[in-house]
Amino acid sequence: MIPSRMNQFLNDTLPQNVRKNRLIKDGPLRFLEFGPLDVDRLQRLGIKVDRLGPRLVSCMWNEESPIEIGGFLVVDNLSMGSPSMGGTRMLPDITPDIIHNLARGMTLKNAAADLPFGGGKSGIVKPENLSEKDRHAVIKGFGKLLNRYKDIYIPGPDVGTNDADMKTFAIENGLNNAVSKPSDMGGNRIDELGGAANGVVVATKALLEHLPKLRQLPQFKNMVIPKPEKMDILIQGFGAVGAHVARVFHDYDLDNAPIIKGISDETGYLLNSEGLPWKELFDMWKKFGAVTQRYFHDRMVHGDVPEFKKTIFSNSANNLLTESAFCLVPASPLFNYLDVDASTKPSMTTSRMGTWQIIVEGANTYSPNPQRKAERRRMERHVYRDKGVLIATDYLVNSGGVIYAAHERIVPTPDHLLIPKDILGNPTAIQDWLEKNKEDFANLAEIRRKTAVEKLETVIRRNMEELIDGLCKDADSLPCEIAEKISVQRIAAMEKSRTARDIMEDAPTIGVDKSVTDAAKLLVEAHVSIVNVVSEKGKLIGIVTNWDITKAMASGLPMDSPLTKVMTADVITTTPDAGIIDCIRKLETHDISAMPIVENDKVIGVISGDILAGRTLYRLLQTLS
Repeated sequence: MIPSRMNQFLNDTLPQNVRKNRLIKDGPLRFLEFGPLDVDRLQRLGIKVDRLGPRLVSCMWNEESPIEIGGFLVVDNLSMGSPSMGGTRMLPDITPDIIHNLARGMTLKNAAADLPFGGGKSGIVKPENLSEKDRHAVIKGFGKLLNRYKDIYIPGPDVGTNDADMKTFAIENGLNNAVSKPSDMGGNRIDELGGAANGVVVATKALLEHLPKLRQLPQFKNMVIPKPEKMDILIQGFGAVGAHVARVFHDYDLDNAPIIKGISDETGYLLNSEGLPWKELFDMWKKFGAVTQRYFHDRMVHGDVPEFKKTIFSNSANNLLTESAFCLVPASPLFNYLDVDASTKPSMTTSRMGTWQIIVEGANTYSPNPQRKAERRRMERHVYRDKGVLIATDYLVNSGGVIYAAHERIVPTPDHLLIPKDILGNPTAIQDWLEKNKEDFANLAEIRRKTAVEKLETVIRRNMEELIDGLCKDADSLPCEIAEKISVQRIAAMEKSRTARDIMEDAPTIGVDKSVTDAAKLLVEAHVSIVNVVSEKGKLIGIVTNWDITKAMASGLPMDSPLTKVMTADVITTTPDAGIIDCIRKLETHDISAMPIVENDKVIGVISGDILAGRTLYRLLQTLS
């Protein structure tokens, strides 16, 4: 059955006739799919189509499951490559617009990380009072829903899911159809290794090297840059990212490790100007989850160690952001950690924020929503321009997780380790298969980890250098604007390299000896706007369009007339190597909606305005050309 929250949302947003007409059935599985041409329907779902996407939005559920299994998938953009890649989030209040925000973040993050994957994200509507047994059934059932999209989307872990859940997906759909799997599947296990945290640490280290350049800007002329070991840090959200940030800072360079001055979680915050015992807190987090209140009760109240007297605890977690340090790392799953206006309910208003020099965003904060983008610019004008605080935008920084995950595809699984198709969905048989190949999978996991670390170091350091250089070059720009420019330029470069061959659709052909009726029937059966008329040797000699058939009927031409009576003989064509921009310009110049793609006098495909709208970022290319 469809999850109750999801059902209510769809009832409130989509008319019944839309749900009925667009419903796709596959046994007990149900899908409602929308593309970039469904502007009005996507608007109802809270999603605005823009120059980057989305490419596909799917609402999906299992109609016959006794447990509520359902959610949403958004494939935002495939310009960097296909399939798209992004995590699966599981929370009660998941909606398509939330997933689209996250998918757009993945589009920009994958581009910033220079990865050959598009941006996507999925979300499971979490049922209430979910037992551990039922939770596994939900994950498994959602994996079956995702199987339909395995050619264009690869899931990884996100809030509410973990590496073990990716193993469940892989058991259902195959090793190559989930990332951040455990090491026994050759995976790069983001949760265990702290991939996103690694990116935050590398970004912070790189910023320290390039910060002196900012002194040419008036708001940074008096900036004091500490030595790495003297740098103090506040971590908002001591969880899957934040806890690993503390660990990785010390593992990365023990002699120059910074001072973890303060941390917060859902139970409060801890602060010690001389540094918190990060290792003890990390181990406590691994065992219990939330740590600040537990640490206060177990160690500060009942402990008899002098340094505990220097530690402050408050059960008001957000007030950590009133404290001062050189660096703030927002690592809590909150979009709005800081704003000028209290009405948006930020974690903290800029009027009460502490004094910082840099903010390195470990959490996902980007949104394509115009209102939220305006709020972000408003915040940055105050924090970056007026207060002189550099903000390193999330997707330039925290792409470590996706870099780790992507290398499970970039470093391919050898054929002899791929799970045999006849045991897919069989956990026991697959576990036996994994055990049999245990050593090979362990070696594969280590190769992938090392390759990912090298990539992460290179690309995130480059991002930080480009961010600071961009701000120095254009003093009027904000960090969020430079960050988006970095990613969009990489997307545009990839899009410009695509050709008609990359996006063309099959082109139906018809012999010149056929009648108008035959052509009309083919147009209807193939669901296309043009058919290509070819000679006996297969050479293109004309086209017939829907308009040609309509005009023939209006003029009373007998439908058994030969095609030569209605076809257009002077055909505008293009080659498979033609660039996207060239195709757009040719269609516009000749005021046509579609044209054949011809190679060696043979029709090999067709390109149209609808294909360009659905499969390319033609709006983006038009603005850049």
